[in-house]
Amino acid sequence: MAVLDEQEATLHALLANRFDEYESKLSSLDREAANSGYNALVGAAFAIAADHRFPEGSKTADIIEYVGSVRSRGEGAAQIDPQVAERVLLMVSADADVDDIDPNVQFETQLVLLAALISDQHLNDVELDAFMSKARKLADRWLA
Repeated sequence: MAVLDEQEATLHALLANRFDEYESKLSSLDREAANSGYNALVGAAFAIAADHRFPEGSKTADIIEYVGSVRSRGEGAAQIDPQVAERVLLMVSADADVDDIDPNVQFETQLVLLAALISDQHLNDVELDAFMSKARKLADRWLA
């Protein structure tokens, strides 16, 4: 299975801060297909964005500080567990083990962090399109 256009459009809407469009598209996704394609796309996009911000060898203190910054940005972000958020970022930068974290909690945490990571980059439309293309290609490789 591969990432579907509507799955990419859904995540693109979120990352472009078009929240009403995101909610509408998210509610219309086929749940069974989303469990593989959309989840893989979010994971791939998160891995790319997290690796860009925190490449291998990044200091744990920088990750802890970043998570605190993200959690202070709003009510939704404040709801994420800081230890889980730190661990999913460390998963990318230091190959930390996250197997004991509930997959749904991990996914939701990645989604919140991904939105913050992309927001921090201040991507224009062309750059966001290029990012989404790269994430989709990685997700498709994972799903192959």
